[in-house]
Amino acid sequence: MLKISIFAAITAILAQMEIPLPLIPISGQTLAVGIAATVLGSRQGSLAMVLYMAIGAVGLPVFAGFSGGPQVLVGPSGGYIFGFIAAAYVTGLILEKTSFTISMAVIANIMGMFVTLVFGTIHLKLVLDLGWSASLAAGVYPFLAVGFIKAFLASWIGIVVRRRLIQAKVLGDMPKEVA
Repeated sequence: MLKISIFAAITAILAQMEIPLPLIPISGQTLAVGIAATVLGSRQGSLAMVLYMAIGAVGLPVFAGFSGGPQVLVGPSGGYIFGFIAAAYVTGLILEKTSFTISMAVIANIMGMFVTLVFGTIHLKLVLDLGWSASLAAGVYPFLAVGFIKAFLASWIGIVVRRRLIQAKVLGDMPKEVA
């Protein structure tokens, strides 16, 4: 439970690192999602994102731009936040089914990035009543280049942290673990 809470807090902190864009800012949230999933795996990583979303939904200013409340979840960026849960699960599951190595983590985090983008773009389309091309232009294209960079960083940081936590006996050893 403590590990889940720590990663929800890390997500809240990294959410405040942002580059403003017209509809959806680029923030450190997705970096935190990738790190959480890479370190904790599918179940605990997605639970950390559920906790993060719940804390923000009740009004604590943990979302990007120190925002919070249910209006954020139904606003233009809400789909991405819901997508964090699915992305953490998918990322962690890929690693659990393969191996916790940097190369597999990069693949898993890129898949997780696309999961987040799908959730966010569909939600953006529905909330703002945009066409698909406008939704992709606002909700996917601006995030691709930085998304690949964040996927690599989340993979590297996540695997290094995971290995150290296993050595410190804070995380249990998972199957297919690579030291």
